[in-house]
Amino acid sequence: MNKKVLALLAVLLAMAPLYADESAPETEEQKVLYAIGYVLSRSLMNYDLTTEHLDIVQQGILDGVRGIPAKVEIQEYPPKIEDFLAARRAAVVETEQTAGTAFREKAAAEAGAQVKDSGLIYTEQEAGDGTSPTESDTVKIHYHGTLRDGAVFDTSRVEGGEPATFALSAVVPCFSEGIRLMRVGGKSKLVCPPEMAYGERGFPPMIPPGATLVFEVELIEIAEGAEAAAPAP
Repeated sequence: MNKKVLALLAVLLAMAPLYADESAPETEEQKVLYAIGYVLSRSLMNYDLTTEHLDIVQQGILDGVRGIPAKVEIQEYPPKIEDFLAARRAAVVETEQTAGTAFREKAAAEAGAQVKDSGLIYTEQEAGDGTSPTESDTVKIHYHGTLRDGAVFDTSRVEGGEPATFALSAVVPCFSEGIRLMRVGGKSKLVCPPEMAYGERGFPPMIPPGATLVFEVELIEIAEGAEAAAPAP
């Protein structure tokens, strides 16, 4: 965690007694402070820290802010902190990958599913009658991205939402490969192993490390050479 993050977290925790209850913030200052704290929390989301862990982290920050002498030899702990966080992250990745493997095995057994050499599981839901895009193309699509538990991390399917436009050279490999198997007018489901998506790093806060991703895609149009107008999945 960088120094700015730690400094902001220290200020917020020092003010914790002022906002210790679980009610919604009321004043604009409280709302700003809450928003800062919520954003900063994402730095720790992927380490699967328990409430007890977080209580101890908070106590350490409060002691530092209040000038209370450290209860451990702080200079000895930077490498231990790195090791601890790495171990927690590895445990999260292992759990997610184990569950993801079981999820993909089930998906691969579904009717019509094709398992590609890359690990992509491709299921055509509705055949298109147009052409297929190439890796150098830009496409207009509707898509719906979820985790294996159904949690939505990104979608163009909002009420009144416009299709998204992506350059296939700028998206994760699984998304690109799956769309290139489609024809304009078609709809497909793509199940992506982590190594074909965001791998062990994930894409915090929405996509955890080692996550299997599911995309439902409708290929609307190929716009060769057009500029992508939306962030790439």
